[in-house]
Amino acid sequence: MNHKIIKNHDELARTVEALKKSGKRIVFTNGGFNLLHVGHVRSLMDARSRGDVLVVALNSDSSIKKNKGADYPLIPEDERLELMAALECVDFLTIFSDPTVDSLLLKLKPHVHAKGTDYTKENVPERATVLSYGGEIAIVGDPKDHASSNIIAMIKNWQGA
Repeated sequence: MNHKIIKNHDELARTVEALKKSGKRIVFTNGGFNLLHVGHVRSLMDARSRGDVLVVALNSDSSIKKNKGADYPLIPEDERLELMAALECVDFLTIFSDPTVDSLLLKLKPHVHAKGTDYTKENVPERATVLSYGGEIAIVGDPKDHASSNIIAMIKNWQGA
């Protein structure tokens, strides 16, 4: 198992707390990362630039299936974790199944909660939670010009041509 991947949230919380005590600024982001593309990488690199440690929570297979439909995910969670762990900008990874990451944010209390440019600081689903413990919200990455669903549609159209 990769040392970056910590599925147990209590263990991850202990790791994050130790890093905070050593003066590290913790940045947290989340998503499905179902089909890794340049938009994801840009967003992750931007998020990482906001602090010293980047923690990424990936949607579980069951939550992606619930959000996107029976044909998803394209890539199983353990493989998505492995791909993400290979990225230099990602320090720690975990899996979550809840509709939002509110409970994980309350457990970890990262300094920064980073979300992509399809959000604003005002409409981030976990906004109230982040503000409740004194965290900040950062909107990261480039404009949403690279969606996994668009890439999938292009591949399907290409196959049909």
